[in-house]
Amino acid sequence: MENIPFYIELVFIFSAFIAVYFFYKASNYSKVWLIGIVLWMLVQMAMGVSEFYLNTSAVPPRFLLMILPPITLILALFNTQKGKAFIAQLNIKYLYALHIARIPVELVLYWLSIEKMVPQLMTFEGRNFDIIAGITAPIIYYLGYHKKMLSNKLMLTWNILCIGLLLNIVINAILSAPLAFQQFAFEQPNIAVLYFPFNWLPSIVVPLVLFAHLAAIRQLLGVGSNQNMG
Repeated sequence: MENIPFYIELVFIFSAFIAVYFFYKASNYSKVWLIGIVLWMLVQMAMGVSEFYLNTSAVPPRFLLMILPPITLILALFNTQKGKAFIAQLNIKYLYALHIARIPVELVLYWLSIEKMVPQLMTFEGRNFDIIAGITAPIIYYLGYHKKMLSNKLMLTWNILCIGLLLNIVINAILSAPLAFQQFAFEQPNIAVLYFPFNWLPSIVVPLVLFAHLAAIRQLLGVGSNQNMG
């Protein structure tokens, strides 16, 4: 993308790597998972750079290739024995640290709005309050796992509320994209996610954030978990 300041792309790439880094730590430094994520990032990079997603009239929508594979994987992890075993051994405190990536992501969305790449409703000036999750994540991380001052119930509530914040922006983003089912922001649709590196948002960052919440909830409920917080 030639028409936006380079620092916007740089900050977003940094945000994506923050999420991947903390997931890598949460997985107890699993090289298999790291390699898998990096390969998926490279695939999405190739598709974004080649402008594959710019064909918004294709049937079925090419946009689905960003989101269906990670969603399918998440469903598989929660519905197979190996997947459940993987979730149980995750280091939960790093799943909370992962949400710090949401702060620079929200700044990037604000800058992209200024550059007319996403609608204002996708920013904290509009309908997007997801930055609250990013700002509060370090507090949960510190008070919950370093000071042991927060109850499981409180952390469970935080995860549920933050999933709500995430779903709010995801739904608004999808319905603002220039696709057949667009409902919002016709004057300025969500076109940034059709380009690299911003196609990493629905294909990498959002799935990792969602999975981190769901895995943390499963552990907090004690479902097949050893509460790995070390």
